[in-house]
Amino acid sequence: MLHFPQNHLSPRSGVLIGMIAFAVAVRLLIHFVPGVLPYNFTPVEAIALFGGAYFTDRRLALLVPIAAMLLADLVIGLHALIPVVYGCIALTALLGGALRGRVAAPRVAGYAGVSAVLFYLVTNFFVWLTSGMYPPTAAGLAACYVAGIPFFGGTLAGTLLWSALLFGGFEWLQRRWTVLEAAAA
Repeated sequence: MLHFPQNHLSPRSGVLIGMIAFAVAVRLLIHFVPGVLPYNFTPVEAIALFGGAYFTDRRLALLVPIAAMLLADLVIGLHALIPVVYGCIALTALLGGALRGRVAAPRVAGYAGVSAVLFYLVTNFFVWLTSGMYPPTAAGLAACYVAGIPFFGGTLAGTLLWSALLFGGFEWLQRRWTVLEAAAA
C-alpha cells in the first residue's frame, strides 16, 4: 500500500489533476486536428467547474484549471482576451465550489449550462468592446452576440459533455477506490 507524505499530493489530488490533464490534452487535440470535434467543443469550462467542485483547497481549485489553460495556450498561442477568458474560468471554478458535497447529475448539468452562458456573454461582450470588429452601439453588441451563437453551441455542448465525463468518471472512481473519497484534495 502506498503512503503519501503530507508534503505530496494525495491520491485524490493526483487523480483530479490527471483527469484535468487528460481534458487539456483533448483541448490540444481539438485545436491541432481540425474537424475531429466541432469548433469550441472544448472542456475548458467543465475543467474549471470540476476543479471548483472537488478540490477542497480553493487555491488548487483556481490554480489547476488556470495553469492547465496557460500550458495549453502557450502551445496554441496567446491572445488579447486571455485575461477575460481566465477570469471566466476563475468564476466558473468558484461557481463549482457550490457543488461541493452536492454533486448530482441535474445540478452539474445546470451549473455547466450557467458556466457556458456566462462564458459566452462575457467573452463576446469583450470581443465587441475591444476588437473593433463591431460598432460601439447596441446594434453592434447584438451583432457580436449573434455572430457568437455558432461558437456558443459548441461551448454549451462541450461543457455539458465534458462535465458529464469528468464528474461521472470521478464519481465512479470514488466508488471503486474509497481512498479517493476519504483523502482531501
